[in-house]
Amino acid sequence: MEKYYTRACNFYYGSNSIKNISKKISLPLNGNKLISFDCIELITRNSKKIINVKDIKKLPKNIKKKIFSDLNNITKKKKFNKLKFGKTPILMGVLNATPDSFSDGGKFFNNKSATKQIKKLLDSGAQIIDLGGESTRPGAQDILPQEEWKRVKGKLNNLKNKKCIISLDTRKSFVIKKSLPYKLGLINDVSGLSYDKEIFEVLKRYKIPFVIHHMQGTPKTMQNNPHYKNVLLDIYDYFEEKIKLIRKKKIKHNNIILDPGIGFGKNLKHNITLISKISIFHSLGFPIMLGVSKKRYIKDLSQVNDSKERIGGTVSSCIYSSLQGVQILRVHDVNEVHQAFKVFEKLQFN
Repeated sequence: MEKYYTRACNFYYGSNSIKNISKKISLPLNGNKLISFDCIELITRNSKKIINVKDIKKLPKNIKKKIFSDLNNITKKKKFNKLKFGKTPILMGVLNATPDSFSDGGKFFNNKSATKQIKKLLDSGAQIIDLGGESTRPGAQDILPQEEWKRVKGKLNNLKNKKCIISLDTRKSFVIKKSLPYKLGLINDVSGLSYDKEIFEVLKRYKIPFVIHHMQGTPKTMQNNPHYKNVLLDIYDYFEEKIKLIRKKKIKHNNIILDPGIGFGKNLKHNITLISKISIFHSLGFPIMLGVSKKRYIKDLSQVNDSKERIGGTVSSCIYSSLQGVQILRVHDVNEVHQAFKVFEKLQFN
C-alpha cells in the first residue's frame, strides 16, 4: 500500500494569518495563529500534489483519514518541558568544550573562557545551552567517555545555577549519568540514540528529555558520499521508526525534539531540500530543532562571498526556517541571530 506524507505549505503571517484563520481560509501552524497555511503538499515516493485544505474532504476515504491525522499533529500546540514557544524560535547557544571543534577550535576549552562564553550566550538571549565535550565535525575521532566527562564537568558546575535549560551534546550513557546531579534538562545525541546500547535505559529511568537526531554513518564517515532514495521521506521514516522504538523501550513521555541533522551525512542538495521542505516534520507531532549555524552548505552556496563566521548565511537560514514553524535553532552567534529576530518580528508580525 502506498504511503502518504503531509507537508503544510502556502503560509500566511501576522494579521493576515489571524484574519484568514477567523474566516476559516487557513489553519494555524503548531497552534500559533501568527503563522497559518491554506494548502498541503500530499507526497508519495512517486508523486506530489498541492491541495487546498478545503478540498481535502473530496479525497478518497483512506487518504483523507491519514491527512486529517497528520493535520491534527500539524495544527496542535507543541509542548516541551518548561519551554514556551512564541512568535520566533527559541535559541540554543552552542558551547564546545573541545580542542578540535570546526567552529571555534578550542576557544572555550578551558573553564575560564567557557564561563565568559556562557554569560555572553545567556545575556544575548539563549534559553538553552548545548554543552559538548566531543567534537562531531566531519572526520572527528571518538574519545573515551572519561575524557569527555573531564572536559564538561567544570562547565556543568558553572551552568547548574543559571536560568537556562542545560543540554548535553553526548552519545555516551556514562557521561549522562555523571551529569545528572547538574540539573540536566536535555540530551542531544547526534547518533540518534544508536551509539550506546545503554542510553535507552538511562533515558527511561531518569525521564530525561532528549533530541532524536538524524545522522547517516558516524562523524568519522558521515560525509563519505552520503546517499538517499529520497532524503526528505527517508528521514521522515527514520523519525517514525525511532519513535516506535522509543515507545517499545517503554519511554512514555513526550519531551522529545526532532532534528534532521543538517550537515550530518548530507551533501549540498540534501541540506537544501531539508531546509526548504522542513515543514513536513510537523506532522510527526513534536517540536523541530535545526542546526544550520556556520555549516558547510553556506560556503557552497555563497562561494566567493564565504566568510569564517558565516553569519549572513546562518541568519538567513534561521529566518527562512522560522517561516516554516521551526521551534528551536541551535546557533553559535546568539547575539547576531537574536538581533535579527528582534527586527524580523517587528517587521513580520505587525
